[in-house]
Amino acid sequence: MSVFDLSSRIVLVTGATSGIGYETARQLAERGATVLVHGRTSEDAQAAADKLVATAGIEAAQLCGFAADFTHLEEVETMARRVVAEHPHLDVLVNNAGMAAPERHTVTADGNEIAFQVNFLAHYLLTCLLEPALTSEPGGRVVNVSSSLHRTASIQWSDPQRARRYSRLAAYAQSQLALTVFAADPRVTAVSVHPGICETELLSLYANSGASAAEGAAHVVGLCDPATEIVNGAYYDRDERVDPAPAATEDRTVKRLNKLADQLVGHNA
Repeated sequence: MSVFDLSSRIVLVTGATSGIGYETARQLAERGATVLVHGRTSEDAQAAADKLVATAGIEAAQLCGFAADFTHLEEVETMARRVVAEHPHLDVLVNNAGMAAPERHTVTADGNEIAFQVNFLAHYLLTCLLEPALTSEPGGRVVNVSSSLHRTASIQWSDPQRARRYSRLAAYAQSQLALTVFAADPRVTAVSVHPGICETELLSLYANSGASAAEGAAHVVGLCDPATEIVNGAYYDRDERVDPAPAATEDRTVKRLNKLADQLVGHNA
């Protein structure tokens, strides 16, 4: 893979403390980018930054830790305010943080099914709040780390929290479909990418073995390169642009999802 220079770019990576997120942060920083390293807690974010300095030879000045537990939307808002205050211009937001849906139906303090909130709603809120920073100069973009499992999903409009019928796989897939649909939102240029089946904490949802997290991250990093021309709403399977599930590009679905998400995050976007 070609190595390109990102030395003037500022990139926020959510879920950057392990797996694909950590490797994405490493590869971006190795190319010179300033990376905002998001972790669930300040300690997690700092530990990831320290590890990048110690093991990958990254300059500490290139890294800045940010914390928000995505099961608490209030923390997402607080983090977004700090990002905009410290970085009025942001080149790329990588919406990577994710979790497998638990075996049992679990609801956050905000009242949302936990996978739907962590994998989609928190990223929806974060993206909306970071819109001023992402659009302050031309070329700002969002890369949603999605999943091929979005093809198996449907959004349960009458019961998005899956309170009536819960299956962990269906809940996870719904969150990935929502994230993929959200890439077609016209407010900020965004794409989604399935980084391949990788050896991460989500592996059990897919298979017994997979590619390394670094290989998955390389596909994400490629989409952060300003030389990579992107089309709003495009979907990539690794480094190849392919059609997403039909629902992901329907204008009506995009509008309906935004309306639902605005209600659930209590944000008038």
